[in-house]
Amino acid sequence: MLRRGDSDNPDNTRADAADSSPAAESPEAQDSAQVGKGRPTPKRRDAEGRRRGPVAPAPMTAKEARARRKATRGSKQDRKAAAAERRATAADRRARMLAGEDKYLLPRDKGPVRAYARDIVDARRNLVGMFMPLALVLIMAMFVSPGVQAIVTLVMLVMMLFMVVEGIFLGRMVNNRVRARYPDTTDGGLKLGWYAFVRASQLRKLRAPKPRVGPGDAI
Repeated sequence: MLRRGDSDNPDNTRADAADSSPAAESPEAQDSAQVGKGRPTPKRRDAEGRRRGPVAPAPMTAKEARARRKATRGSKQDRKAAAAERRATAADRRARMLAGEDKYLLPRDKGPVRAYARDIVDARRNLVGMFMPLALVLIMAMFVSPGVQAIVTLVMLVMMLFMVVEGIFLGRMVNNRVRARYPDTTDGGLKLGWYAFVRASQLRKLRAPKPRVGPGDAI
């Protein structure tokens, strides 16, 4: 009787497959399979440290620290040029702010509503704006002649009363005119009235942004 070939024997087939499985690979074959990587993935901190290069050691003495600071500051001419550039930039920003450019204004001064309120105040001659100069004159007069202290105190109280009355009137007027021109605005009330009062209490030459209109101009 003829015997069947080994290819027809399932046991032999499974044995051959087991011999060719990865588990039967030698350690040398496993090492060669990792040639593409060869090492574990480095941590991000270590990779960034290698890109930055070695870190300079800390200075050992105060003299060495001063020398290192001097080296990083640059030359004297470079420092002067940088300082001059900073001053020029600051002066340019201040000039634009005083001119009323909205980009350079403080948050409290930004917006068309606040610009309109400033124009209303600047177009009036406000008695409250004379409070500080008159108060300084009265205080100096009180030191020169102590006998007029009672009179100076009475005059200052009267001035403060007029200042409060004018401040209330000015705040109401500014709010009414703002609501008439900008009916959809949410800027108003006590906050806008106080803003107008503070601007009116300043001397005209010291107001920032600078006035765009003159006293008596139509707004």
